[in-house]
Amino acid sequence: MDEIKVSPDYNWFRSTVPLKRIIVDDDDSKVWSLYDAGPKSIRCPIIFLPPVSGTAEVFFQQVLALTGWGYRVISLQYPVYWNLMEFCDGFRKLLDHLQLDKVHLFGASLGGFLAQKFAECTHKSPRVHSLILCNSFSDTSIFNQTWTANSFWLMPAFLLKKIVLGNFAKGPVDPKMADAIDFMVDRLESLNQSELASRLTLNCQNSYVEPHKIKDVAVTIIDIHLRQFHGTRYAAISPAMVSAEELQVHDSHLSSNQNSEGNQGDDI
Repeated sequence: MDEIKVSPDYNWFRSTVPLKRIIVDDDDSKVWSLYDAGPKSIRCPIIFLPPVSGTAEVFFQQVLALTGWGYRVISLQYPVYWNLMEFCDGFRKLLDHLQLDKVHLFGASLGGFLAQKFAECTHKSPRVHSLILCNSFSDTSIFNQTWTANSFWLMPAFLLKKIVLGNFAKGPVDPKMADAIDFMVDRLESLNQSELASRLTLNCQNSYVEPHKIKDVAVTIIDIHLRQFHGTRYAAISPAMVSAEELQVHDSHLSSNQNSEGNQGDDI
């Protein structure tokens, strides 16, 4: 347990890269927390946006590796925002504060969705040069929770954490994956009720990315190739290693893709 928290790499990161707290909104309670590492002369850095359960620390290994190669990397933790336009406006103000005209965005899960929405929101005056998306999504309807999105703010923290933990891998995993899960659970515990509720609200409120508004942005999608075969005869993993929630999301993706293909066929 907590192997990552006591690892030399994590301790080196925390001792050498200072955590900055920045307020860009009129509301002083909205504080951006970030680690800004690498040469400050770089004006188009890569910025990491965490998933629902993540904090600015979760990308510390990427920060160490990329800065070692000469990149400027910013890993951040967003404040409490309850709608996507509010987030996009706050993020734009943060980039203005940091004097960054355009950036590369790496987003994991919710972070990837927010990155896409920010690129969409600023498409008339582009602020995003490229997107790297890891296990992300472009339409919140896949979670089938848009009808509950407006009630997350009422739920106690323990229930919100239970919802998030339900998406973590279950069953036997290799030691490195187990350490990563323990680290993410620890980061999740550090988030308060409003932080979790607002993130789940952004994650599930009815919205999708308008593709024509980000068509000029270079996009790289990072996913696990073999996941598309989970639950089929072509699966390369034991069914016992795949959670029911993951299979449900996979089935939703598959159904959505089939419907999309069917609709395209009808239009021809």
